[in-house]
Amino acid sequence: MLVERGAPPIPTDELEDWIRLPADDLDLRVRVEALRRRTDGDAGSVPVLDDDGVLRLGDRWVSLPPVEARLTAALLERFGAVVSRDLLARSGWPGGSPGRNALDVHVLRLRRRLAPLRLAIRTVRSRGYLLERADGSGQVAPDLLRPSPTGPDVRRMTAG
Repeated sequence: MLVERGAPPIPTDELEDWIRLPADDLDLRVRVEALRRRTDGDAGSVPVLDDDGVLRLGDRWVSLPPVEARLTAALLERFGAVVSRDLLARSGWPGGSPGRNALDVHVLRLRRRLAPLRLAIRTVRSRGYLLERADGSGQVAPDLLRPSPTGPDVRRMTAG
């Protein structure tokens, strides 16, 4: 975000930064490079789930409860591809299939747990779910300067 006057904004995403105008060109380049480095840390990484239910991606990790770890393992086996609801239910509950609501609740909780890793579980209507990077491509988007809806004095500077 480029800020001309007023209180400094509070970035809501680790891929945001701000700088007060007028900004020195070198300062702006350094901040953009810092944003790029934040995204490059896990750009080529594949999520890894260990035996203790800890999912790691780059230098980030999240601990998962047993059912969610089993669901994640099934999604990771087909990372970026659709996993049917039936297969997911059998993976999460090997002793018997839960009700439809139980799977939906666990997927919702899992979506929230995976968000800090920049992973997303997408619903594919009538087919199942797929696990992918939150940007949908596995690639990190280039740095962009986008106008902010907050007004002409502030522009959002993102790297992802």
